Amino acid sequence: MARPARLTVQALSVLLVAGLLGLLIWRVATAHGRPTSGKAPAFSLQRLDGSGELDLASLRGKGVVLNFWASWCVPCKKEARKLEAAWKRNRGRGLVVVGIDAQDFERDARRFARRFGLTYPLVRDANGSTLSNYGISGFPETFFVDRNGRLVGEHIEGAIQEGQNAEIFRRGVELALARTS
Repeated sequence: MARPARLTVQALSVLLVAGLLGLLIWRVATAHGRPTSGKAPAFSLQRLDGSGELDLASLRGKGVVLNFWASWCVPCKKEARKLEAAWKRNRGRGLVVVGIDAQDFERDARRFARRFGLTYPLVRDANGSTLSNYGISGFPETFFVDRNGRLVGEHIEGAIQEGQNAEIFRRGVELALARTS
């Protein structure tokens, strides 16, 4: 390779690496930390079925399971029916499971919901702001919100039925449903 061509390739490589480094620094600087306690970050998101918006504040008085998912996520497919079963088993006690779809195509998300027979509320975080506010780093991730709108229990990274996550999920549901003053 001729010297001018080699210098051009090297310069472009340096610019690419510098650009990627700058993007990483920007992402870290603007990312929110993952909340672990206190008031759950608010959101108002479009429902996946097109029936309007769902505002987290409208669920005050109910226990809430927030599950962040995407249709292409393999562990999300594995846990979908478990979330549906938890919703059906506990909704009479005041539990609402909310599935928050992100980094996904809307049509694929709807197909996913039909495939797994999901009847709990599904919303779409189209711009990623809710993902950022909850510090989501992968899919699936699950949070629990009590009847007063406060985060309770342990946050779950990964599918809810795997290993110790099953027990953490059970405890989180109970904490979300606990009567508080």
